[in-house]
Amino acid sequence: MLKEKLEQWMRVLRNDIGIDLGTTNTLLYVKGKGIILNEPSVVAVNQKTGQVVAVGTEAKRMLGRTPPHIVAVRPIVGGVISDFEVTEEMLRYLLNKAQKVSRKFLGPRVVVGVPSSITNVETRAVRDATKNAGASIVHVVEEPMAAAIGMHLPIKEPVGNMVIDMGGGTADIAVISLGGVVSTKNVRIAGDKLNSDISAYVRSEFKIIIGEKTSENIKVSITSLLPTENPLETQARGRDLITGLPKEVVVTDSDVREAISHSIEILVEAVKEVLEVTPPEVLSDIMHRGVYLAGGGALIKGFAEILKEEIKMPVYIADDPLTCVVRGTGIILEKLEEFKDILIADENDVPNTNH
Repeated sequence: MLKEKLEQWMRVLRNDIGIDLGTTNTLLYVKGKGIILNEPSVVAVNQKTGQVVAVGTEAKRMLGRTPPHIVAVRPIVGGVISDFEVTEEMLRYLLNKAQKVSRKFLGPRVVVGVPSSITNVETRAVRDATKNAGASIVHVVEEPMAAAIGMHLPIKEPVGNMVIDMGGGTADIAVISLGGVVSTKNVRIAGDKLNSDISAYVRSEFKIIIGEKTSENIKVSITSLLPTENPLETQARGRDLITGLPKEVVVTDSDVREAISHSIEILVEAVKEVLEVTPPEVLSDIMHRGVYLAGGGALIKGFAEILKEEIKMPVYIADDPLTCVVRGTGIILEKLEEFKDILIADENDVPNTNH
């Protein structure tokens, strides 16, 4: 009874926050408020003083436009922390922002989504960075699992669910049944890889160097994996490789198709590999229920159609695929007891022998 009363008071005094810690964007969910933040995972650091100058949208605007002593850093690479201190600063900034939305006295209880192939060391880095940024309790969940929960798939039932969560750094392919991952594969073919494919193609075909932002704009505005009735095109400005002067070229959707075709092939092969090692009963469920796409990659025009053709199964795009993972973390926070067994265990947790 006393324990329940204490829990109730804790809930009153503490925020529950869900975080989708992405390579490209970090999203925050606050219990009772919904998704309150969706900011680029970019931090601008003054190298002379070591101070953080800007975080999120403000820092992204600085990418490629800073003086030498100010560096815009992406602290998350391939969905995992590559720069611990900078990640901590970014999380502190985001958690402070979230705490201001719903003022509470205690440090928040947090659920963080991470890629499925994450190592114990990388998981510990996520926990430590989140705790150092001000969280009192940190739970970690695999992103495809969180995405499946965010899509309201019956993950607890004895039926196979297949989820492909294609973000900025990685594509997570997972088959889920009875609250566990049956088979999974994590590949570094995602938004960032497609951006670099486009940059490399423009460099070799048009002999101009374009920035990261430009290649992302090309990808978002004209990518279509299937030929369109009216060809899509956009202007790309960059530096001429030969003269070193500014130059503008026209890039079409067929250029982009050619640029990213190899990466898309690798991704489709990875999906087939996961299906090949999936037990027959679970596979028959997926054939009947279909494959679900989440993350930014789900929005690539024609990807669902190509995948459907290749694997001969229905392919569905989630409602609002960009927020599936963070919505899943929100549902986990609402029903933490129910979803306890799907969280990645904390190796520091010592089982309580009193129960």
